[in-house]
Amino acid sequence: MKEYAPATIEEKWRTRWKKDHLYTVSHLKGDKKYILDMFPYPSGAGLHVGHVEGYTGTDVLSRFYRMRGFTVLHPMGWDAFGLPAENYAVKTGIHPSETTQKAIVTFTKQMQAMGFSYDWSKELGTHTPAYYRWTQWLFLILYKKGLAYRAKAQVNWCPSCKTVLANEQVVNGECERCHSLVIQKDMEQWFFRITAYAERLLQDLEKLDWPNSTKLGQIHWIGKSEGITITYTIDGSDQTIECFTTWPTNWGASFLVLAPEHHLVQKITTQSEKKAVDAYLSEVQMRSESQRIKSREKTGVFTGSYALNQVTGKKIPIWVSDFVIAHVGTGAIQGCPGHDMRDFEFAKKFNLPIPRVVVGEDGDTSEIESPEQVLEKGQTGKMMNSDFLDGMEYSAGIQKTKEYFVEKGWGKLVVNYKLRDWLVSRQRYWGAPIPMLFCDKCGWQSVADSDLPVKLPNDVDFKPTGESPLVHSQEFNKGIICPQCGGKARREADTMDTFVDSSWYYMRFADPNNAEHFADKEKLRQWLPVDMYVGGAEHTVLHLLYSRFITKVLYDEGYVTFDEPFVSLRHPGTILGPDGVRMSKSRGNVINPDDEVSKFGADTVRMYELFMGPFKDMKPWSTSGGQGLYRFLKKVWNIYSNQAFVKKSPERIEKLLHKLIQKMTKDIAALKFNTALAALMEFVNNSANQLDKSSAQIFLLLLAPFAPYITEELWETIGGPYSIHSQSWPPFDEEKTKNSTSVLAIQINGKLRATMQVESTVTEEEACHKALSIEKIQKLVQNIKTRLIYVPGKVINIVTVE
Repeated sequence: MKEYAPATIEEKWRTRWKKDHLYTVSHLKGDKKYILDMFPYPSGAGLHVGHVEGYTGTDVLSRFYRMRGFTVLHPMGWDAFGLPAENYAVKTGIHPSETTQKAIVTFTKQMQAMGFSYDWSKELGTHTPAYYRWTQWLFLILYKKGLAYRAKAQVNWCPSCKTVLANEQVVNGECERCHSLVIQKDMEQWFFRITAYAERLLQDLEKLDWPNSTKLGQIHWIGKSEGITITYTIDGSDQTIECFTTWPTNWGASFLVLAPEHHLVQKITTQSEKKAVDAYLSEVQMRSESQRIKSREKTGVFTGSYALNQVTGKKIPIWVSDFVIAHVGTGAIQGCPGHDMRDFEFAKKFNLPIPRVVVGEDGDTSEIESPEQVLEKGQTGKMMNSDFLDGMEYSAGIQKTKEYFVEKGWGKLVVNYKLRDWLVSRQRYWGAPIPMLFCDKCGWQSVADSDLPVKLPNDVDFKPTGESPLVHSQEFNKGIICPQCGGKARREADTMDTFVDSSWYYMRFADPNNAEHFADKEKLRQWLPVDMYVGGAEHTVLHLLYSRFITKVLYDEGYVTFDEPFVSLRHPGTILGPDGVRMSKSRGNVINPDDEVSKFGADTVRMYELFMGPFKDMKPWSTSGGQGLYRFLKKVWNIYSNQAFVKKSPERIEKLLHKLIQKMTKDIAALKFNTALAALMEFVNNSANQLDKSSAQIFLLLLAPFAPYITEELWETIGGPYSIHSQSWPPFDEEKTKNSTSVLAIQINGKLRATMQVESTVTEEEACHKALSIEKIQKLVQNIKTRLIYVPGKVINIVTVE
């Protein structure tokens, strides 16, 4: 009998599959399944076991659906642009394309070693001109539709990386890449008008099979709120201030607060307060938006001006504070400190009036001095100190206030969204150039489609200066002519946010080598949308929201026939280090899958990744965890190598097999990989030396998606036609999955002492354990040495031993 040698058989079949193009899909036959991993950034570190978990899950699913007769599109590519490669170039002088290509070779080798059944003929990289030519085309589609525009905006700026960061790339006020303190800076930038799609992005979540937590994340990010915008006049000025609120308790409004960036701050600040206001604005500029949102400490400064509260007739002070964000609502809020905790904290800090206009169920009408007395939105109470609203229920009073302000012409009902337009400009080299030109006479002009791609030049200095390295490239800027007047022009030197690259790649996989179109319409119609998309929950907002937006734009323009890109979405759980904490180089707890494969083989590593626990759950890696799966595969190897098959499997085994097929079919489709594997292992334990050849073949077919190498080898050993992965998934007989029972006689030394009912699939171990658990039998054999003779379906004879 040959020993189980994973390295040998894996190399053998990997070479054969590659030579035979076993997983290449040339055209669609019958029903399709498009199963996609979120493509990785090819870092120099290579694959980690977190990657392998998700990729193994989609590979099992892809193999399963192929065996069930589906044509499966399961491609892989590279999200290759981005800061890490460029920062490495800054340190070493090695061009990003060189380090990226080296990393791609490493990733590919590791993926192929794991036996992943990707269709490598569809491979793509966002860093190639063949790909980013169409990313630039996409930019122009949005520009021509009025969805791409240039505007001055305050942005998060990393002074070390010298580039703009999205809010999500700022963590605790620091750049997520280099940990430098992020500052605020006004810059001309390119934006995509994603806000135009806010309502559709919100409503269409209902039709998606996505985790609720992910949907809620997008709902929160879009941040729809219905309320009223109230216009305040400023004492001694012809200027007005608009404040948005969802819960107007205006008889309790005692101050207004403007965001530091509000356009009226400088206009309404009095001379006496100018020095203090300017100093505060400078201080705030050093804090990122995320810091401001998270901070519990209230800061602010008085402008010296007052607004008029329409319903009380009182002048109320206008302040500036960084807890108000310019792009949220109108960038100005009315402070009602008796009935909003944030306003209460601000009023207490600066000794501002806190009027009470609602009495709660406790009947307390005293002055509000503590947080416990603040009655906020959603609580119950009755209006007081509010003129004609007095005595009304709290929520009814709020609604009446809105109607009253609209009637008086002081306000208008509006719907607001927290969602901001997508800032896509980056002042770096390693990204897709923005296909725009600037002419001093004609302004901004789009590059003609026929001139795409606008290629990245090679004559650049990667050292960040605060402007794109492309500015100083002679190759990039040579001979640029304005398409309008024929005069001299210059290229836009900024590159695109890498999330633009990843917002449409799943479409390109349908037709990755098309040089005439971003993808053939018929192929897009055949393959899209993606049936199952798998990747990290950290992409809840950015990548997933942007992809949905781009899909809807292309749908509206008639390029695609679907308006949502991913029908089903699942997130694999994070794999922690053996110490139970997140893996990191600094902790020294990173597990390299290459090391695990060298110890146990790829099949064992694949199975352990999925056996650790539910696919979506966080779980720690065990350094000894693979040993049990390795022993299991060795056991299977020995059974099939010996070919010790019976002529006909017992009925009990046949029933167990059909139950196994039923469970595997349901569990794999539901991504319940750990329970499917447990069922396979249990079946082997319960069917030892009782399998006929047909049953043995069926078992290999069930194991094949999880352990592709060993099953291919054993399939060949028992004479199965090549390849096991091209065979049909076995059906199950519904009747044989139903439990039937029989009555077992329990004898002691041949005399009947009891009976019991058992299922026909009961094992000998289970039956004997149940017999010895009967109280009457326990008493009769107490302190007596016995042995048990089991006749399946008939009798258990307990024999005393001298």
